[in-house]
Amino acid sequence: MTTPQILAVLILAAMMGLFLWGRLRYDLVGALALLTALAAGIVKPKDAFSGFSDDIVIIVASALVVSAAVGRSGVMERLLRHIAPYARTTRTQIAVLVGSVTILSAIIKNIGALAMLIPVAFQIARRSGKSPSVFLMPMSFGALLGGIITLIGTSPNIIVSRVRGEMLGEPFTMFDFAPVGLGIAAAGVAFLVVGHRLLPADRRGAATLDEALNIKDYVTEAAVPQTSPLAGKTVSDLKNMAEGDVTVTAVVRNKTQSLSPLPDATLRSGDILLLEGEPDALERVVARADLELEAERRSVEVEDPSHEVGVAEAVIGPNSLLIGQSARRLAVHERFGLNILAVSRSNKRFTERLRDITLRSGDVLVLQGDLALVPERMRELGLLPLAERTLQLGSARRAWITVGILAVTVTLLAFSLVPVAVAFFGAAALLILFGALPIREAYDAIEWPILVMLATLIPVSDALRTTGTTDLFAGWLSHAASGLPPWGALALILVAAMAVTPFLNNAATVLVMAPIAAGFATGLGFKPDAFLMAVAIGAACDFLTPIGHQCNTLVMGPGGYKFGDYARLGLPLSLIVIVVGVPLILAVWPLT
Repeated sequence: MTTPQILAVLILAAMMGLFLWGRLRYDLVGALALLTALAAGIVKPKDAFSGFSDDIVIIVASALVVSAAVGRSGVMERLLRHIAPYARTTRTQIAVLVGSVTILSAIIKNIGALAMLIPVAFQIARRSGKSPSVFLMPMSFGALLGGIITLIGTSPNIIVSRVRGEMLGEPFTMFDFAPVGLGIAAAGVAFLVVGHRLLPADRRGAATLDEALNIKDYVTEAAVPQTSPLAGKTVSDLKNMAEGDVTVTAVVRNKTQSLSPLPDATLRSGDILLLEGEPDALERVVARADLELEAERRSVEVEDPSHEVGVAEAVIGPNSLLIGQSARRLAVHERFGLNILAVSRSNKRFTERLRDITLRSGDVLVLQGDLALVPERMRELGLLPLAERTLQLGSARRAWITVGILAVTVTLLAFSLVPVAVAFFGAAALLILFGALPIREAYDAIEWPILVMLATLIPVSDALRTTGTTDLFAGWLSHAASGLPPWGALALILVAAMAVTPFLNNAATVLVMAPIAAGFATGLGFKPDAFLMAVAIGAACDFLTPIGHQCNTLVMGPGGYKFGDYARLGLPLSLIVIVVGVPLILAVWPLT
């Protein structure tokens, strides 16, 4: 070994040790690895920050923004709500949930797909009297399986595509992963539908935030415009649209208020409805019936064009100015620039107009205003902000815009009409421009630590190649695989990637393993495609621990799982991935 190779191996070992130690965040580990490589002279100063200009950083960041917009659109949730009532048995419920999250993870980031469908899993669990733990781990594993189907499903695919582009001049395209990914995902989902019985039946998760706050019923008021499909329909039709427990407590027509209208009462254009229900149900009925929230008719001004109008949730404190007052008497909109969109009070059904409700300490309000000024206005009014929750009440979901932009993006990529980075950067910009995703949420959706880690490790990974270290490792692997048949050599790479990824971030696993796998294939006289595909699949399929992937970590608390529970379901699933994946890769990507 040469001195640069020894230094590269030492830096790699130290980096992996810090990842395993877990006391330093992975983006800081990447920064330290880059600085050490600079000090050792294996990365030149002019190349130190080349990773920040790499296409992969733009692709990953833009894909996260697109993912957030798709999640905000609620398209998948709406589809599921039509299917869920027909899923009666545990097996069909798992099939619906796992199948849905697998499909969705192929087009958006898997952690985003899983987060979108977890509330649906809780609803199904409540209705069927089951523990959410029956559904959550299979859903997490399904999200990981879905990520291997397309280029954008998971970060390892994007990184492997970049490595192939550098080696062969042509990266993997959008659906190059699909033939292998679909086969593995289908086998994995089929196993999870029956394999959930391997999980302990006594797991119970921690209480969710919604349960802790115990805010069940808000009251809001909405007008029926001429364009609403609800005009001419009945109160019963409105409840069917909500697909939840929404009650019409009153109807105001021609300044006359009718309390507790009958289910067959006909609604007309211009009616103002007092609606009571959970935020999700209220949101659904406002969106589907194209209602206009009465408070939103009063526009909210922002002091700075860069500021945004948004929604916040707060509780009235014991010394609040609002106690004993109504929004009309205190002129909340005129004096403070806030709209009260909804009110909730424990064990109280409101029948008066929202602006006329006499407020009390402990009431919960949904407020709309300039997000930059809302905290200050809350302090002035004596309101206490609740823990942050995703509240879309009053926000029009432009699902058709999101779906349309996503469809165009996928088409452009499928036919290789534009580069991946350009397609996704353009999609992210258009989604923000057309209001499908507020710019603040777009920046929040980007996982900056991942981007920093990628940007810092790219030059370190390249240093492993330029010093000949990857060729050295490939030679060692070739020696170890000298007595193996071709399928055994491919399985060795797949297993190695699966073994490393629980201890490293999966993106870091690919950055380290992909060049080694390519060199390994070359040393054996094979094309690198199959081995790069094996690295991508192995890095994306972490089913053994709760710490190797964010999806697994996300469900650990709500599902009440223990560390060892993951291997009970994950080990046989990992074996299925190997058994199904190796022959599929060989069939789709021949070695010679």
